[in-house]
Amino acid sequence: MSSKLHIDRAARTVLAGGIVAYPTEAVYGLGCLPFEYHAVAQLIGLKRRSASKGFLLIAAEFGQLEHIVHLPEGPLREEILASWPGPVTWTLPARSPMPDWLTGGRETVAVRVTSHPPASALCRRAGHALISTSANLSGREPIRSVLRVRRQLGSVVDYVLPGALGDLARPTAIRDGRTGAILRE
Repeated sequence: MSSKLHIDRAARTVLAGGIVAYPTEAVYGLGCLPFEYHAVAQLIGLKRRSASKGFLLIAAEFGQLEHIVHLPEGPLREEILASWPGPVTWTLPARSPMPDWLTGGRETVAVRVTSHPPASALCRRAGHALISTSANLSGREPIRSVLRVRRQLGSVVDYVLPGALGDLARPTAIRDGRTGAILRE
């Protein structure tokens, strides 16, 4: 587990508009505040990814996402809430207006209430949901060790939060919050 000192430093970094690398359920992620355009633009450039892809957001609790997405009514709502905190990402209808860099021009935002201790602690300490994208250049293999993060990205991210990855062998499943369909296993 990442120490309180490391979590505090990572949270201060994102709150100051920086980019942090941090451990998630399966791979190291890169994150920043989702509405901090300068940081998001740097993240897009760092990853060499298209701005039209949109981003996934993680949170420590659903309350950090309530102003960003709508939960459906009925049984699917219960299924979504029962899966959190946990390793399931849902695409949910975005509250409007949401910037295209988050939605990728779609009407949805991919969100997850993470149960992974370092990622959850970072969101809780920052007081915000954070962008979560794999710590790698677009199209390359995700990074699974803090050493590789420091070697490949240490000079271009503002802070690397040390900590253990979760037990997943690959990134979290993504499901459609309107239909329940599996988009990525």
